[in-house]
Amino acid sequence: MGDLTFGARTAKALTKRGPLCVGIDPHSQLLRTWGLDDDVKGAERFCMTIVDALAGEVAFIKPQSAFFERFGSAGIGLLERVISESRHAGAQILLDVKRGDIGSTMQAYAQAYLDPASPLAVDAVTASPYLGVGSLQPMFDLASAHRRGVFVLALTSNAEGGQVQKAVRKDGRTVAQSVIDEVAAANADAEPMGSLGVVVGATISACRGDDAARSRQMTHGITHTARSGESAHDLDALNGPILVPGMGTQGGKPADLRRVLGRAATWAIPSYSRDIARHGPSAGGLRQAAKQAMEACAEAVGR
Repeated sequence: MGDLTFGARTAKALTKRGPLCVGIDPHSQLLRTWGLDDDVKGAERFCMTIVDALAGEVAFIKPQSAFFERFGSAGIGLLERVISESRHAGAQILLDVKRGDIGSTMQAYAQAYLDPASPLAVDAVTASPYLGVGSLQPMFDLASAHRRGVFVLALTSNAEGGQVQKAVRKDGRTVAQSVIDEVAAANADAEPMGSLGVVVGATISACRGDDAARSRQMTHGITHTARSGESAHDLDALNGPILVPGMGTQGGKPADLRRVLGRAATWAIPSYSRDIARHGPSAGGLRQAAKQAMEACAEAVGR
């Protein structure tokens, strides 16, 4: 890892390789699309083809842990290989595990994914804050100790998420905004940015923009958009990376990055999975798809 924090490595990777994260999801449908059997051997062929084609080209590789776990211990072994070979090729590895628990259990999750002694250790993981952001402190602490990162779920695109994330607290903030604000507080004064990020889906319907700040001023701190009646979410003070899933097949487009994130789109990490994987098993097809996605996202965020 060297002496750089995850935030500093992320800033460097975005500058050097561009704003693109490629998801590796050995989903049964994708394996069949490639003409592979839905077993660990098929998953290995799928995963290693993507790693060989792209881990030396793109800034971030994001394996989805569930699609490896479904194969049991052999799947975990494959995940370890994906992590090792992606790191060797120079990519930052973001493991999508969405863990969230309390106390010693949260500490154990942190050790599994963020302690360099673990074969599953990665650059950053996703985590769920809905047992309280404070419950993630053991993961934050270990990430800081080993210069790694955590992406906290804030605004997800699934229909069910809005019932919790967009609920308005007594202080006028949405639950999602309170998560963003707690992460921002932890990132305060970090240069070039902090190592704690948030996850914001590319297709969320509640957008923020310059009108969000004006609306807050008009309502003495209550965040909303007067035009739509939906909550606007302020990311300007985050000072950390933003993982943006849902790009491509799930409906997210490069133009959505500014629409959803506003000025904070500078630190966006747009994540494509199926929309790139469908161009395999041709290595050339995968590279071309990744190149086009990265260039479109770079233009959208002004990189």
